[in-house]
Amino acid sequence: MTAVQISAQDLFQAAYENRYTWDPQFPGYSADITYTQDGKVFTGQARVSSDLKAEVLNVEDEEAQKAIHGQLWETSIHRVRRSFEDTHSKNTFSYGKTDETGAVEILMGGKAEGDYYKLRNNEVCLVHRHIHGVVVTINTFSSQDTGEGYLSHRYDSVYHDPQTQAQKGGKSLFEDTYEKIGAYWILNRRAIQTEAENGTVTQDFVFSNIQLL
Repeated sequence: MTAVQISAQDLFQAAYENRYTWDPQFPGYSADITYTQDGKVFTGQARVSSDLKAEVLNVEDEEAQKAIHGQLWETSIHRVRRSFEDTHSKNTFSYGKTDETGAVEILMGGKAEGDYYKLRNNEVCLVHRHIHGVVVTINTFSSQDTGEGYLSHRYDSVYHDPQTQAQKGGKSLFEDTYEKIGAYWILNRRAIQTEAENGTVTQDFVFSNIQLL
């Protein structure tokens, strides 16, 4: 007898459900924030409510406030627990190629036509998605196993125009670290290096004194 191959949808669903997310009882948290951009330092407080609304307090510089808020929102949106059915019921899945690292390509059809992912060791290691009129490609190089799902540790992202394929802006390299506060893993540092015309732009977000609400 030959082994029955797992379907592309089942393989993708297993990796989707292996992501670390916050449960519905998540109470929210507060933290002190130190944001450094190319040598300039901004400090203040951050708060994420139980419904994952982000607030930045006592940061007067508007650009710095927006940057901090953007990272809080971005992090929280990835912790939302949504069922596979809710997120992907209008999509179809098929196998693509397997690369030299053993990563398996999953090609999307249906509502997500044109998107694709790569999976390795029950984790999504590449995302290629059309979002808000651009194409984003995210390569994950390492992850952290929390025992309750994985969190991406080092990864990069780059945007392209979906029509012309021209790159929009510089590629960004991220490094995230998390700590467990009570029952929940919460981001305590995100370092970002972004390619720019005149060198590399560095941003460092450090969250300390993290407390659940």
